[in-house]
Amino acid sequence: MDMAGEYPLVAFFQPRPLRRPGLSTKSRSTALEERLDVRFQDSGILQQALTHSSAKRAPDNNERLEFLGDRVLGLVIAELLSEAFPDAEEGELAKRYNALVRRETCAEVARAIDLGRYIHLGSGQEGQDGRDNISILGNACEALLGAVFLDQGYDAVRAVIRREWSPLLDVGEAAVRDPKSALQEWAQSRGLALPRYEVVSATGPDHAPEFTIEVVIDGMEPARALGRSKRSAEQAAAQLMLDREEIANSVKP
Repeated sequence: MDMAGEYPLVAFFQPRPLRRPGLSTKSRSTALEERLDVRFQDSGILQQALTHSSAKRAPDNNERLEFLGDRVLGLVIAELLSEAFPDAEEGELAKRYNALVRRETCAEVARAIDLGRYIHLGSGQEGQDGRDNISILGNACEALLGAVFLDQGYDAVRAVIRREWSPLLDVGEAAVRDPKSALQEWAQSRGLALPRYEVVSATGPDHAPEFTIEVVIDGMEPARALGRSKRSAEQAAAQLMLDREEIANSVKP
């Protein structure tokens, strides 16, 4: 399949071969390919998707493939939601969309396909339980989608996304209620100060920034979350506090 001719981005994202003495790429990857129902023509691109930056093999890590996979995921999820909710307004679709493409949901998919066992990590991340880290899992999941797209084409990655994300459509149900609005209304109803959102850190490359935001309500334990934008991190932090305090069900839609 001449992917470079069909998709101009392919040449830009082509991986460099990874050389790992003593590692059988085939033996480590076959089970994952079977789970995805995909047979990679280029095993190198799969290995790049599975290589975290902590493995000290930059630029052979998965950050560029993550960038691509994020965009492919967004397109397919938008299509899936348009089909599943034909009468929904744009605002509702947007909230469902954000819930389905966020890092936490990607990490949930990664766990479902046991992706953590295949990720190449540096010793530091290995010692910090990196294989179950939400950020690492979510990013690797998107990188894997980018790799499937480059190696197999849009139809193949579309099939993977639709199969793995369709059972999670209900994840978007709770997101129809804006977490920040729900948390603010709850605080006001209790006579508490309004939630404050503080930037804890801003890291990552320019094309894939990562923000850590903490939501604070006086008298309560703060909740902290990651996001690719300040807004998404704020929403995630608000949702964490709602879930932790079991507030969500007490706020009327």
